[in-house]
Amino acid sequence: MTKPRLALFIGILCISIFPVIVRMNLTSGLISAFYRMAIVTAILLPYSVYTKKLQLPDLKNLLPVIACGILFASDIAVWNVSIQHSSATQATLLTNLSPIWVGVFSFLFLSYRPRKSFWLGTLIALLGMIVFVGVETILDLKLDFAFFLGILSGVLYAVYILVSKTVLQKLPVVTFITYSMLFSTVFLFFINVFFHESFSGFSDAAWLSLVVQGIVCQLIAWLLISYATQNMRATRVSLSLLSQAIFATILAAVFLHEKISGIQMVGSVIILAGIATTFYEKQNAPLQ
Repeated sequence: MTKPRLALFIGILCISIFPVIVRMNLTSGLISAFYRMAIVTAILLPYSVYTKKLQLPDLKNLLPVIACGILFASDIAVWNVSIQHSSATQATLLTNLSPIWVGVFSFLFLSYRPRKSFWLGTLIALLGMIVFVGVETILDLKLDFAFFLGILSGVLYAVYILVSKTVLQKLPVVTFITYSMLFSTVFLFFINVFFHESFSGFSDAAWLSLVVQGIVCQLIAWLLISYATQNMRATRVSLSLLSQAIFATILAAVFLHEKISGIQMVGSVIILAGIATTFYEKQNAPLQ
């Protein structure tokens, strides 16, 4: 396994903890999103200044970085609210439609044309996702506020992957993540102020959950995923992120004592088969 693929795997495992924490409902979705970004910024900003990695991008590169910060912050906030207004299963399913959006946007707006293996892998993985969450869940989807939040989260996620892929070709990972998270934090601060969210008064368990979200689900996870994005196709990265549903289910079984059904096991195998399909190609292919 190459370094970018290993980084992607560990990164996905780290972000898979996030849905488990959100289900605990220890804080509101919006305030959770803010502290997830703020904790990362508080750690990375001094480090980047000390190591002189906080090089200021020129305006041409700074604007996409700001856009990435706002896109990522919006995605996390929308997804959190979507979970708390529906179910983690529905929100995860709709958000994980992002590989389709990545493929469509790449085809429409970028010079990159996704390979046939990507579309085949996406089809297989989405069929696996349907099996994983259950046909009943699909049939019970309601075109309500939470449904559209889930769809919006997937679109925001896809646009973030594509924009960050472009920016990471020009900036080091640490520099990109530091600036991106800084703008995410500022953006989410004003969003929480606008919605009159409280920034304090949480339980010890809630504070612990916020620290875990910041350090594990954000700092470690997205340093690794950004490194993978820098060295792999955006389509592959986006489709691989579907596997977080599998890891999240396993972690929920361990920490929340939720049972893993046989149908979820079957769906997991199909999802992984779809992801593996996108990695199958001739040995002399240019990107990993």
